[in-house]
Amino acid sequence: MPWKNGGGVTSEIASFPEGSSIESFGWRISTALVETAGPFSNFAAVDRILTVLEGKLALRFSAETSEVILACGQSHTFAGDVAVQGVPLNGPVRDLNVMVRRGEWRAEVTTTRPQQTGNEILIAIASKPTGGLAALDAVQLAGDVALPIEFVGYFVSLRPSVAPER
Repeated sequence: MPWKNGGGVTSEIASFPEGSSIESFGWRISTALVETAGPFSNFAAVDRILTVLEGKLALRFSAETSEVILACGQSHTFAGDVAVQGVPLNGPVRDLNVMVRRGEWRAEVTTTRPQQTGNEILIAIASKPTGGLAALDAVQLAGDVALPIEFVGYFVSLRPSVAPER
């Protein structure tokens, strides 16, 4: 689907609630290919974790007059409503974008499988083909779902910001 600002294309991996729009999601996981420099789409009240899967990307934050350089496998967390430019360095960049509605959800991206809690959603995203999974295939880990022993990729854990009432 097109980016919110029309500057590129994104491939949605998963979102919640099911069927939610780009304006109504609680959380959203997607990938994108960034081929040219340009602004990130503005998402009010959303926090983002951007992880570079391929290439090298500069994030230029105009409000802070700062720059963060991300190489393959590195992540950066920032507010979705701050002005930021993405600048691919030395060619195209493929990224993993995790967005959560601020105050409703929290997210973490790791390369090692975290200990899963009862109210957590855990999604594994393959970075290379392995055990029947293609690169960028995603699997929600719950119950008896197992990953191939040779799995290499990223784990996205999503937790409600407020613990459920008992």
